[in-house]
Amino acid sequence: MFNNQKFLPRGVMAELPSWLTNLMWHMVLTMEVKEKDYLQVFQLTKTPVGQHIVHEQEQPPYRYDLDVPCDDAVNAKVFVIDDLTHSTMLLAEEY
Repeated sequence: MFNNQKFLPRGVMAELPSWLTNLMWHMVLTMEVKEKDYLQVFQLTKTPVGQHIVHEQEQPPYRYDLDVPCDDAVNAKVFVIDDLTHSTMLLAEEY
């Protein structure tokens, strides 16, 4: 799962820094779980020193928190969806 062709709609490309989209793809690909859910959720929050990232999936339950120092942090909710032929990263409002 998530090892196929990857797509980024306009919203993600316009509103998120490329380092952040690359990091989120990496976080999905390197998850240490027995099974990955088709839907991965990222909650992105600006902090005084950078970006706070919460990565979750429902089944099986998974949560990983990460803080990254940076100057271009964003507030957003991002979904990464795998339909077995494509993996798409999109902002919640694009869903």
